[in-house]
Amino acid sequence: MKVQVLGCSGAIAHGCRTTAFLLDDDVLVDAGTGVGDLPLDLMAGIDHVFITHAHLDHVAALPLMLDAVASGRLARGAGAIHVHALPETIQALRTHLFNGLIWPDFTGIPSTGNPLLVFEPLQVGDTWTDGRKTVEALPAVHSVPAVGYAAWGQGGAWVFSGDTGRNPAFWARVNQLPVAQLVIETAFSDREADLARRSQHLAPGTLSEELASIPPGARYPVCITHTKPAETELIMAEILRLDAASRHDIRWLQAGETFEF
Repeated sequence: MKVQVLGCSGAIAHGCRTTAFLLDDDVLVDAGTGVGDLPLDLMAGIDHVFITHAHLDHVAALPLMLDAVASGRLARGAGAIHVHALPETIQALRTHLFNGLIWPDFTGIPSTGNPLLVFEPLQVGDTWTDGRKTVEALPAVHSVPAVGYAAWGQGGAWVFSGDTGRNPAFWARVNQLPVAQLVIETAFSDREADLARRSQHLAPGTLSEELASIPPGARYPVCITHTKPAETELIMAEILRLDAASRHDIRWLQAGETFEF
């Protein structure tokens, strides 16, 4: 399984795109602004989108992508794009985005019998597979209903925390998986630790506490995502200082990276 990082920033700026990962060539995990850097032909090949939660930085490109690929997919009979998410996330997208006011309701375009968009509700623990790779919804603890995801093919599991605060249930499941890479958010520096706590995000101090849940002897890259562009260097410096004794394999995730599992 191939994972391409389209966006991994907590906000936009030059060279910074918000959260989106492309699995192989046909599955998106989140649909932040990074999707907009895909060539149109690759964008048109996406059949499934797994959304962690309804916040704008994770869904901003979804309506624009649907509009961009609509005519091509319909012309070749490619069928609907399936968006998988919690029921609460789907309801938020229906009410506040695909409502005919902010953006057209693609669940009825070109017709209700032949729509471009189909919503597929999921719950934590649910799995989906196309026979080559499997995607599982993981627990997340955020300011709105949210999940993370694990995905695996023939290799180990790629694990994405999504946006989350402290999350024991996440580790209870992750520690059962053959993890090949962990992508975990750290949205704020420790000088904004109170804001991180109130908004259910991690800061370096709480990240360090979370990483203590990794079993002794388990060794895999821990890739930091969702940093605010203005604070990325500070956040990484704080993480590395706090982790000096534990010596996890900590890396800063960057858009454009591709990994094979």
